[in-house]
Amino acid sequence: MGIIAWIIFGLIAGAIAKLIMPGKDPGGIIVTIIIGIVGAVVGGFVGSALGIGGVSGFNIGSFLIAILGAIILLAIYRAVAR
Repeated sequence: MGIIAWIIFGLIAGAIAKLIMPGKDPGGIIVTIIIGIVGAVVGGFVGSALGIGGVSGFNIGSFLIAILGAIILLAIYRAVAR
């Protein structure tokens, strides 16, 4: 999968994570993209470690895992940024 596709996938996952966890965050679109991309990686790693799957392309399971990873990363980011 190309880097542009992962950036788009991460942007969508990060934006959905921000919609699920509304609040004031010290960051703009770049932080949203980074949270989404890293969240997809974190979600894939945790999902693989737990045996429920990982991020393996553009499908519903991968998308949900990426969103969950982005939510976890956003919660950590908010805790550290305070």
